[in-house]
Amino acid sequence: MEEKKTLRQKVLSRRDQLSWQDVEAFSAEIARKMFALPEYIAADTSMYFLNFGKEVMTLKMVPQTFAHAKRVVAPKTLAKERSLILSEVLDVADDLAPGLWDIPEPKAERLRPVAPSEVDFVVVPGVAFDEQGNRLGYGGGYYDRFFANLREGVPLVAVTFEMQILPTVPVAAWDRRVELIITEKRVI
Repeated sequence: MEEKKTLRQKVLSRRDQLSWQDVEAFSAEIARKMFALPEYIAADTSMYFLNFGKEVMTLKMVPQTFAHAKRVVAPKTLAKERSLILSEVLDVADDLAPGLWDIPEPKAERLRPVAPSEVDFVVVPGVAFDEQGNRLGYGGGYYDRFFANLREGVPLVAVTFEMQILPTVPVAAWDRRVELIITEKRVI
């Protein structure tokens, strides 16, 4: 656990040194690559984590996904249960507000529940990844628990900056790998 905590701090510190110009430019390139994926094109319902801090700017991907005539869902964090529930997003400005840890999430009064079984494509957050698809999350376990609720075969897609790809990432037995990793430089 201590190894994961130290690694998280190191990678996040490096990521925070990126300029906002780089975050924006890299995010646009990552979005371009993601929208070209056959898995994305085939999906009717896409789930996004909503970015905060210097994460890949997924909030900017949501309107583009609407333009592709796809349904968008986003997670709302239930802290007591340490779980996520999904809600359909129809309008970024009206439906979302800062939630737990100031991460954007669906407003309680705008919840439109969606079953995990309806999701076809999942864009997952993470602090670091390795080329084998192992993921180091933020440490709450929310996504690892959530993944078990998805239909078999739903692609887990990490959008991350190249500097967050490490030679190896420590994993536990319950950690689930992602199928695809998209950086500003490549698709793994």
